[in-house]
Amino acid sequence: MREIGRRWPGAAITVVASGPSSAFFRSAPGVVRTIVIDKAPRAGHWRTLWRQVAGSRWDVVIDTRGSITAWLVRARERYVYGRRLEKGQPKVEMIGALMGLDRPLEPELFIDDAARERARAVLEPQLAGGAGPGPTIALAPIAVQPGKSWPAERWGQLVERLKAEPRFDGWRFMAIGGPGDQPFAVPMLAAAGERGIDFVGKGDILASAAALTQVDLFVGNDSGLMHTAAAAGTPTLGLFGPTQWWLYGPRGPRTATVASNPVQGQFAPIEDLSVDQVLDAVLALQARYPAGSSRA
Repeated sequence: MREIGRRWPGAAITVVASGPSSAFFRSAPGVVRTIVIDKAPRAGHWRTLWRQVAGSRWDVVIDTRGSITAWLVRARERYVYGRRLEKGQPKVEMIGALMGLDRPLEPELFIDDAARERARAVLEPQLAGGAGPGPTIALAPIAVQPGKSWPAERWGQLVERLKAEPRFDGWRFMAIGGPGDQPFAVPMLAAAGERGIDFVGKGDILASAAALTQVDLFVGNDSGLMHTAAAAGTPTLGLFGPTQWWLYGPRGPRTATVASNPVQGQFAPIEDLSVDQVLDAVLALQARYPAGSSRA
């Protein structure tokens, strides 16, 4: 969004996004319309999109997915993602190359007052009701894609191990996720007890982003919430199994990954990732960025 505004000042931006991610754009600069498109049977979502964009002549089309729609609509300029950009670098660097830049377009969040208020409305009663003051670690136990989620019971075991660590004495443990993720958070919240905070299904992704700006550490599967935490400036640890951590790892200097197979180009099931491995990675990240350290 920033690059569009820089290159085409005053541009009126229409964004096409899925339902869960659409909230990211509601307060982004220059955005005047968001078209929400969720997957439908027999590629019905593309037909829905076509009906909404085909009647306009666009000055610029930017497609970071490489869909055929970007080539079919009328446009003066096109920037369409393609395999030619895939040279083994992280996605944000590929998107920079797509735009003809020699630098990556670093992730940025545009968190509005509604999101911050929703986060406060969820968090404050729980803090007053028992979780109490203290540093907070957020844990996101679910990823949408099958095979990317560390087993739920290990999240509970991780919380038990962290509670036994002297440096985590007094810390609170916040489970965070979307609607439908509640069953995956049960073991960790049970282990956290009165020090647990439940932010699972309590707001949209932008409210979750607002909550993540308030925590001191984040641990999560390879997921949108992992990238959101990193963009919020929160020290972020991403858990990886059969996905490319060297391409999809959390972006930024305050981030780290732990993988079931740390050898680039090789893969192992995420179930091969032990509690000991994750605990060691959490402790290492916390040592680098103690609670209360600057996000600058």
